[in-house]
Amino acid sequence: MSSIMLAEVDSLLSDHYSAAVPTWNARMREHIFARNGFIIVRDVVPDSIRTAVREEVLTLLAQHAERRDLRLATTDNTPRRMSVVPSEYVAEHGSLIGTLYRSTALRGVLEQVTGEPLMDCPSKDEEFLITRQERAGDTHGWHWGDFSFALIWIIETPPLACGGMLQCVPHTRWDKKHAQIHEHLCENPIATYGFCTGDVYLLRTDTTLHRTVPLNTDTTRIILNMTWAGQRDISKRLAWDDRWWDDAKVSEAKPDQAATPSHAPQLSMEGR
Repeated sequence: MSSIMLAEVDSLLSDHYSAAVPTWNARMREHIFARNGFIIVRDVVPDSIRTAVREEVLTLLAQHAERRDLRLATTDNTPRRMSVVPSEYVAEHGSLIGTLYRSTALRGVLEQVTGEPLMDCPSKDEEFLITRQERAGDTHGWHWGDFSFALIWIIETPPLACGGMLQCVPHTRWDKKHAQIHEHLCENPIATYGFCTGDVYLLRTDTTLHRTVPLNTDTTRIILNMTWAGQRDISKRLAWDDRWWDDAKVSEAKPDQAATPSHAPQLSMEGR
């Protein structure tokens, strides 16, 4: 159980937002997000909630992490090298994370940035995802999301010299038959963003091609991903068997043959 009483979350957030009103330029943030598909919103939660979320994420990782080392056909075989805690385990064994996801106060402030309502993700396996990159070469390769919005919590990040930054190509779209990742990279500018531990950012995931820069040494990068849908997503049909975070053996995934011996695929479950 979180050190923060779950019934207190909306009250804490509302008080925080009331105090932050003089510095919260909603119109400018909406413009930045629309232009870049990305914006840092570290001040979207107070430090007390940030600390409690970190504690819950680390506990879930210790108990339910599963390693992934694979490449995904629907993104031109870009790699996924990391440990994950799938959504179902976050929902079942966490408490604060789910409460924040359903918080009307948090969602209302984020909607000032997105310019549209945030809807519950239609796929329960994508509401949450915890990832930990920990080995040299670990990365979340170039990809898009199936749904519109993700709030990413930087639980821990290494120095920039170690890699792990976010790279983005906004205003692009995912064709799972012909992803054309390299063509998108050649035809568009690539923005690169570094972070500090504790940062939080909002990403337009369905129209922003993005990846994390591979780690160049054994170090730790941990994030929590919360996914919301736009109204356009509610009736979306997910026809491809590529939900690798939920099941490493999906038909669109294959073992990462380029991994070094220390990155050999591990499909066994840690902590279960």
